[in-house]
Amino acid sequence: MRALPLLAVLALATPLSAQPIIPMSETEEAHPALPQILAPRERAEVIDRLLAERLDTLIPQLMREEGVSLWLLMAREYFEEPVIATMLDANSFHARRRTILIFHDPGNGEPIERLTVSRYGLAGLFEPAWDPAEQPDQWKAVAEIIAARDPANIAINVSDATRFGDGMTKSQYDAMMGALPAEYRDRVISGEKLATRWLEVRTPAEMEIYPGIVRIAHAVIGEAFSNAVITPGQTTAADVQWWYRERLMQLGLTPWFHPSVGIQREGEAGMMNGETVIQPGDLLWTDFGITYLRLNTDTQHLAYVLKPGETEVPAGLAQGLANSNRVQDILREEMKVGLSGNAVLAAARERALAEGLDPSIYSHPIGYHGHGAGTAIGFWDNQNADPRGEDTLRANTAWSIELTSYAEVPEWGGQRVDFRTEEDAWFDGESVRFLDGRQTAITAIGPE
Repeated sequence: MRALPLLAVLALATPLSAQPIIPMSETEEAHPALPQILAPRERAEVIDRLLAERLDTLIPQLMREEGVSLWLLMAREYFEEPVIATMLDANSFHARRRTILIFHDPGNGEPIERLTVSRYGLAGLFEPAWDPAEQPDQWKAVAEIIAARDPANIAINVSDATRFGDGMTKSQYDAMMGALPAEYRDRVISGEKLATRWLEVRTPAEMEIYPGIVRIAHAVIGEAFSNAVITPGQTTAADVQWWYRERLMQLGLTPWFHPSVGIQREGEAGMMNGETVIQPGDLLWTDFGITYLRLNTDTQHLAYVLKPGETEVPAGLAQGLANSNRVQDILREEMKVGLSGNAVLAAARERALAEGLDPSIYSHPIGYHGHGAGTAIGFWDNQNADPRGEDTLRANTAWSIELTSYAEVPEWGGQRVDFRTEEDAWFDGESVRFLDGRQTAITAIGPE
């Protein structure tokens, strides 16, 4: 039986709603139930449907807005560049040998050509355009395709500004330029803006499922910050870190970084971690992120271990988190399309400082990558303008609203405490909304 192309299969596939839909919300549950997690086959169907939609809708829009006539991408097996890695179908874990993709805009509103100049096809998403029996040299085949189309420019991913647009290696650049006819070499331009925009823009279908992905992360954090995992006086910070890793293995999920767990304690300077044993009276912090359906989460939450006789979190600690929530609100209000990340950082810090807060802001885009493509809004080690924050904010992008504020806690003798927070959010161009709420109350863990 002849196999159907991927796009035809997608029409028969499990609907996108196979992934449970959780509405976007400003309110976060303290210990949410774990949503259903799809089986591998269902995940693949969702991933491929999302990818097909992006290729059909985003590529024409972005190429025309950026004035790109032909976009050429290449990757070698096990050395996938960031963009191609997001364009492989769910069954293609890696590029095969050398994978070359070409997008060509014929003009006059005609459909964008999607070609693969590769020994192996790409599941029907791209039209095969190379027969090695006719032209054994792959780069010469590319040159022939380009000459036949005579594009006004040829975008390739080379960039000093961003790692996301710098996927063309020196050896492959030399091979490509050596094969190109001389009249086309001067038409080669950087595709860094196109690469960045492809990676940072989120589609409506992706945003339909993104809150549910964040809910999974919130549910796992809720498990971690409970007596089911933490026994005060016995459990170490490292124990909780490795519990996360084991729990994700059980769920068939992957972290995109090793989870962090830290401890702040009355009378102790800084953040303790590793083999430090968690004790009653400790303020716990975690930084945790998963990758699921090719989208990433990034969350930082706080918990307090109640002392014997305590029934609630001390007021000074609760106020510290409220201060960080206020900085979140200020930052969200200052995020506007067309402003640079540096401008947003400066405006948000000025307002926060004027209100008597002590902030440090280091927010970033999120999506295909945990620290995603797009401009940055501050860095934990640089609260001034930074070259990485010179790009402007764009609509239809997802963000990790990551920051901290410091406060002196009366119950701890005026000790200066770090109230870190991070929640994933959606910027539609008008407002910034949290995907699955935000932590507004420190989680209380029983003393035993």
